[in-house]
Amino acid sequence: MDKAFPAGAAIVFGGSGGIGKGVAAEFAKAGSNVAICYRSKQDVAEAAAEAVRAHGVQASIHQADVRTRAAVEAAFADAVAAHGRVHTVVWGAGPIVAQVPIADWSDEQFRQSMEIEVFGFFHAVKAALPHFRSSGGGSFVHLGSAGHDWWPHLDGLSVAPKASNEALIKGIAKEEGVHEIRANSILVGVIDAGQFKVGQAEGYFDEAWESAVKAMLPIKRWGKAEDIGRTAVFLASDAGNYITGQTISVAGGFGV
Repeated sequence: MDKAFPAGAAIVFGGSGGIGKGVAAEFAKAGSNVAICYRSKQDVAEAAAEAVRAHGVQASIHQADVRTRAAVEAAFADAVAAHGRVHTVVWGAGPIVAQVPIADWSDEQFRQSMEIEVFGFFHAVKAALPHFRSSGGGSFVHLGSAGHDWWPHLDGLSVAPKASNEALIKGIAKEEGVHEIRANSILVGVIDAGQFKVGQAEGYFDEAWESAVKAMLPIKRWGKAEDIGRTAVFLASDAGNYITGQTISVAGGFGV
C-alpha cells in the first residue's frame, strides 16, 4: 500500500486495548506512523508502541482521560507535534461494560458509558476538525457495535452510546466533506480480544453463551483484532477516498 496515507500519523484512541493494539499494528503495516492514546496503562501502551515500531514506522504514546476535553486536545496536539500531522482519528476508546438488562442499569453505569464513548468521541472530533481543515482533509474511523444491526442480549451499555456516535459520523460526513474530511464506522462483532477476553475470564461469556452466539453467525468463528484493523486501514486510506458516512459490519454476518 505505497503512499496509502499522507505523511503523519493515525491517532488511535484506545490504542492500548486488545482491539486497539491490532488496529495500530495494521496501520503500521500499511506504512503509517501511529499515535497511541491510553488512559492508565502506560506500560501496555509502551509495548503497543514498540510493536508498531517493529514495522519500521514511528510511534508515540499519549495519556488522556477522554472525558475531559482539555486532556483530549492536549493529547491530539502532542501527536501533531510528534508526527507533523494526524491524517486519521480512530475512535476505539470505551469502558469494560457490565452485561445487564436495561432495567438494571444504574445511573452511574449509563453515565460512565456515555461520558467515555459519546463525550469522549465528541472531544476527539472537536480537537481534530480544525487540524483536518487546515491540513487539506482527514478521516475519522469509529469502532461501533454490530449490535447496531441486531440488539445483543445484555450488551446495551456498549451499544446505546455507540449508536449516538453512529449519528455523529453521518453528520461529520455531511458537513465536513467539503473540506475533504471523511467519516465512517466499523460495526464490530465478537472479536477474540478486549472485552470478550475479560468476559471469558469473568465467566459471563461462558460456553453456553458462545454456542448460542455462534449459532447465529454465518461464519462460525470469532473475529480477530487485525480484521478490524485492516478494515480501518482501508476506510482511512487512499483506497477508500470516496467513501464517507458509511457503516460496514465486521462481525461474521451477525444480524444477517
